[in-house]
Amino acid sequence: MPVFRFAPSPTGYLHIGNARTALWNALMARKTGGTFLLRFDDTDTERSKPEYAEGILEDLAWLGIPPDRIERQSDRAARYAAVLADFQARGLVYPAYETAEELDRKRKRQQARGLPPVYDRAALALTDADRARFEAEGRQPHWRFKLSGNTVRWQDGVRGECHIETASLSDPILARAGSGKVETGFPSELAQKAMTGGQVLYTFASVIDDADFGITHVLRGEDHVANTAVQIELFHALGANLPQFAHHNLIASATGEEMSKRTGALSLRSFRAEGVDPLAVAIVATLTGTSEAIRPLAGLEALGALLDLSKFSRALTKFDPAEITDLSVKLLHAKPFGLLKEPLAALGIAGERAEAFWVAIHGNVSRLEEARDWWALLMSPQNFAVAETDFLAECAELLPPEPFGSETWSQWIAAIQAKTGRKGKALFMPLRLALTGREQGPELKAVLPLLGRAEALARLVPARRS
Repeated sequence: MPVFRFAPSPTGYLHIGNARTALWNALMARKTGGTFLLRFDDTDTERSKPEYAEGILEDLAWLGIPPDRIERQSDRAARYAAVLADFQARGLVYPAYETAEELDRKRKRQQARGLPPVYDRAALALTDADRARFEAEGRQPHWRFKLSGNTVRWQDGVRGECHIETASLSDPILARAGSGKVETGFPSELAQKAMTGGQVLYTFASVIDDADFGITHVLRGEDHVANTAVQIELFHALGANLPQFAHHNLIASATGEEMSKRTGALSLRSFRAEGVDPLAVAIVATLTGTSEAIRPLAGLEALGALLDLSKFSRALTKFDPAEITDLSVKLLHAKPFGLLKEPLAALGIAGERAEAFWVAIHGNVSRLEEARDWWALLMSPQNFAVAETDFLAECAELLPPEPFGSETWSQWIAAIQAKTGRKGKALFMPLRLALTGREQGPELKAVLPLLGRAEALARLVPARRS
């Protein structure tokens, strides 16, 4: 069975770029009858916060893609330690002691000489005495995985045939050691120190998780392409099956700014707070950067049916949040009353006139919450300041009796035109201002039956209101 995963770090709230990856994985899982797994990459204990994890779950539920399964890397320290101990015993990793400052100086020297900034494996030349001296100074090792130096090839679901020379890459750091006391349950003191007071790094933990959880498809941004060669060698070291890799293009803000959790204006929370339709977010996030046109769709199932990895563009794509706002309005205008009966009732819009009300005003609201203002305006007595009182008094005298039918409005307008000679804006604007208090709004033909004759007369001639 296909298993797709979305693996955010709970160090901030989801932005539209994160949502894009989550949606593709969730909808591809549904399309293929598979499982959508959410994995919290929360090994960074200083920056990972429970409130961010909860926010991610809320955002996914709001989008309509709750995970089928949830895993947390913070629960798996013993497993990572066991694999690290195995790699240590097999000589697949080696300890290195350079500080961040020393590594930075090495990189700068290499760049000054026109060389790629690749780690020089100096730590492999350390003697036992060298390592003992470093540890006596208080230095704790970080553990590097020794790459093969071979060419790694894979068939990417988006990019096609890919290959990377691992000789051009630095041996990745899998774990940084800490100085915590040895605890039971860890296979070795060296491995335990990497987990207690230290940190296992993304590349290592991610591969172990993907192997253990049976991930069959890794669909993520193209900024992870270089990681793939390293991870393939780690999969081989684990003796695990390789998932199918696919790397989609990235999106940037309308100004070209890279998406990040610091771009608060593009967070899902901000769209949710603005009352945006989550389906609009899903459609725009999913189809941006593909050959599919952004357009209203019936739901997530219809959206999922459009998914095809071959439709991804290879170029960086700019994302305009106005597209979400515009699409949200279109989706709202197209929704029938039956789908909105309960949400409208929650706003106090209910009863026998609720459906006629929605039919009348739906084209004049950009968010559902705005319907509440129109409900109050049309369903409660109003006293608008009116001009052209003589003209409005004539209109009141000509208003047909109830019950109002489909021809009432046209009959009334014809009578007003015949009596006053007015037409166009000179006729309709005084009526609109008197009946609704606004220069723009729903068709007055639909407003009149909602008001009823008594309220319409009272608005046309306020002095008549008892």
